[in-house]
Amino acid sequence: MDYFNYKNGILFAENVDVDRIVAEVGTPLYIYSKATFKDHLQRIQQAYSELDTMICYSVKACGNINILKFMAEAGSGFDIVSGGELYRTLQAGANTSNIVYAGVGKTDTEIIEALNADIGYFNIESEAELKNLIRLVKENSSAPNKKAKAALRVNPDVDPKTHTYTTTGKKETKFGVDIERARKIFADYGKNKSVALCAIHIHLGSAGHTIDPYVEAIEKILALIEQLRSDGFTIEAVDIGGGYGADYITGTAPTAADYAAAIVPLLKDKNLKLILEPGASIAANTAILVTQVLFLKTSGRKKFVIVDAGMNDLIRPPLYDAFHFIWPVKVDKEFVPDRRDKELKPTGTEVVDVVGPICEGADFFAKDRTLPPVKRGDLLSIFTAGAYCFSMSSNYNARGRAAEVLVDGDKFSVIRRRETYEDLTALER
Repeated sequence: MDYFNYKNGILFAENVDVDRIVAEVGTPLYIYSKATFKDHLQRIQQAYSELDTMICYSVKACGNINILKFMAEAGSGFDIVSGGELYRTLQAGANTSNIVYAGVGKTDTEIIEALNADIGYFNIESEAELKNLIRLVKENSSAPNKKAKAALRVNPDVDPKTHTYTTTGKKETKFGVDIERARKIFADYGKNKSVALCAIHIHLGSAGHTIDPYVEAIEKILALIEQLRSDGFTIEAVDIGGGYGADYITGTAPTAADYAAAIVPLLKDKNLKLILEPGASIAANTAILVTQVLFLKTSGRKKFVIVDAGMNDLIRPPLYDAFHFIWPVKVDKEFVPDRRDKELKPTGTEVVDVVGPICEGADFFAKDRTLPPVKRGDLLSIFTAGAYCFSMSSNYNARGRAAEVLVDGDKFSVIRRRETYEDLTALER
């Protein structure tokens, strides 16, 4: 699952004592495991090796350029959703032909930047966007006679059974077009001379834990592709997006091999390049957020553990009601966890709310959670914090964002320094 483990009651990131990192860098602190990133990518590469596969790691999940750099070196392409993410991949030395660009609201400036970078595919979300892309390709003087490639995002009307905010494959969402409309868009624009509409894109949502929705969606899309090909259109690739599950709770998500066992047979002998956009399935378990206990407080029947990280550092619990396993960095032998689970309740633990210092009632990491006893100054680790955690952090309450550290074996380095008060006001001067 990852390379964060307890040794003699002390939490290690790969071969580095977390306490040692905190002593040098402070808290709140994101600690990433390079070995976990590379292991998760390699598992996906191996699982789909029978097909012509382009793996495009989702930059929005965790986009530090130091991480993107070694991911590119390991053979990953990238899924981007903004001009800023394109810039990050360029700074990381990405092969731009292995970039796919999604997003419902690409600006003209962002599209032109992507055209100039010669990215692999634009994922088209609407007829209006396709018309605009065609116009911009025609007008883009820096790339005369260039034909951009595009994938039409189609909603297969499949429910992945995830949180309502992360479900994106149903018919009535802001993303993509329904299957019925897709054929008309190809009929109207599929033979234009500026944009090669040559692929189909789907994306069901995030943090799914079942394989069946992907099978159902791919079967629907393959039927559409067969129709489009019979209509005379060239379809060279199918992008099945991301949303593959991650183990927030030990052993709950299908593995890359599990997904591939169901998906690969569907696509064999279809003469299609497969594009994947994994985010959480690669990044989620690659990091922990380490935070220090500031105060213990009892109010009525509630006991609160107040820590120095806040919802500005990790917003997933209040935003999605997301579960993150939380445990002290140092524990007695009887409290060393054998798994990460909501139901982990060793004898001697107590039920608490873990909350931050932000002036919002929604500033919490866990409610009614069982933890070993802690005291002021102890460190807590919030696990599975690699995906959509730092990347969604903010400066709310004028708080500087946390530092980021990358561990590689027995070494670690700061890959993003902690923000200062001066950083917070620099752009206002």
